Amino acid sequence: MQSLLDTIQTLMTMTSPLVAIDGPSGGGKSTLAQELLKKYPGTQIFHMDDFFLQPDMRTELRLGLPGGNVDHERFLSQVLQPLARDEEFIYYIYDCQSDTFSAKKAGTAPLHIIEGSYSLHPKLRDFYDIKVFLDIDEQFQANRIRKRNLEGAERFFEEWIPLENLYFSNCGVRECSDFLLEQL
Repeated sequence: MQSLLDTIQTLMTMTSPLVAIDGPSGGGKSTLAQELLKKYPGTQIFHMDDFFLQPDMRTELRLGLPGGNVDHERFLSQVLQPLARDEEFIYYIYDCQSDTFSAKKAGTAPLHIIEGSYSLHPKLRDFYDIKVFLDIDEQFQANRIRKRNLEGAERFFEEWIPLENLYFSNCGVRECSDFLLEQL
């Protein structure tokens, strides 16, 4: 962990780094992002959960693609490309519960963090200065998911985790990461 912090600190002397934190559900991605926010006030955090596919995009073909259940095209155009141009912008958070979008303003910051599974999708990963993969033991993951998702836990095991594992293995997510960390 200290090596990650040292790398971030070094990059912050030259630029506004863009850090991606990927890994399995329950691995601590949001926790790490919040820890970095505490350490580096003013950090902007973007959540991949805000870019899940809308119902009309959830085709069998799309969901069969590794990482296909996230709208990486919208994330690329609404977040990563404007960040690369170092400009202020508005992006749209998708709420899958209400099937609605809400606008959010973003732009310059000392550090930008993208957290969530699918953040290291091959179509996105070249934008990042630092790529982090947070791994988790399967039993610890199961316990954590059951604890935080009492009613919806089985959907994680039957649907989301298999999709994540397909993405991790087929897209070389661990292999492309600069830092491999254990759950937080």
